[in-house]
Amino acid sequence: MDAAPLAIVRGAPLLKLPEDLYIPPDALEVFLDAFEGPLDLLLYLIRRQNLDILDIPIAQITSQYMEYVELMKELRLELAAEYLVMAAMLCEIKSRMLLPRPETSEEEHADPRAELVRRLMEYERFKQAAQDLDGLPREGRDNFPVAAEVSSEHIRRIPPTVELGEVLAALRDVMRRADLFTSHRVERESLSLRERMSRVLALVQHGGFLPFEALFDVTEGRAGVVVSFLAILELVKAATLELVQAEAYAPIHVRLRSGEA
Repeated sequence: MDAAPLAIVRGAPLLKLPEDLYIPPDALEVFLDAFEGPLDLLLYLIRRQNLDILDIPIAQITSQYMEYVELMKELRLELAAEYLVMAAMLCEIKSRMLLPRPETSEEEHADPRAELVRRLMEYERFKQAAQDLDGLPREGRDNFPVAAEVSSEHIRRIPPTVELGEVLAALRDVMRRADLFTSHRVERESLSLRERMSRVLALVQHGGFLPFEALFDVTEGRAGVVVSFLAILELVKAATLELVQAEAYAPIHVRLRSGEA
C-alpha cells in the first residue's frame, strides 16, 4: 500500500521531506481555537471517550489534558495560562484521591471530583443552550424579509364605519324638522313597529342607496319619526339594512344588504 503524500507541490505528491529543508521555529503557529476554555477541552476529552461525567477517571483525563497543555505551552504560552490552572486542579484532585483519607467528619469524605463535576455539568448546559439558540432560524442568515410595493391604484378603499353618534345627529336634524309640523290636535295615534319596518323595506326595495332622511315622514311629528328610527335600528340589528358613509362625516345612506337584494 502506497504511503500517503506529505503534501502536494504544484500538482505533484511529495512523499518525503527534502534533506536540506529548513523551517524557522516561528514560521508556523498553531492555534487551538476549537476549544473555548479549559472546561470545553475537558468536556471534549470526556465525551470523546464516552466517559461518565459523574465518574471521571481523573488519572486518565489528567494525562490526556496535560498533553494538550504541553502543546499549547510550546506554541502559544499566553493561551495556556487558564488551562494550566485547570491542570493544577486536576492534579490536586488526583492527589487527594490517592492519599489515604482519615476517618473524620463527613465533609472530608466528600468526592474530590464533586466540584469539578458540578462545573462541567453547568458548562455543558450553557453550551447546549447556546447551540440550540444558534440552531434557530436567524434573519439575514436563514431567512430574509421580503417587501413588495403595491400601486395606489390597486388599494381597496374600505368606507369608514358609521358611528352611532353620527346616526343620532342625523336623527336630531330630522326631529328638528319634524317639530315644524307639530300640531296641537290631541289625538291618540296607533303606530306599529312592524308596519313601519315593512314601510322602510318597501322604500329601499329597489336595492340602491337611499338618503337616511328619506326614510322619515316629518309630517308625522316626533312619534312617527321615533317609530321609523326604531324600525331602522331593528332592521340594521337583523342584518337586513346597511348604513353606509362615503367618508367620515359624510351624509348617511341606507341600502339593503347584498344577501337581501
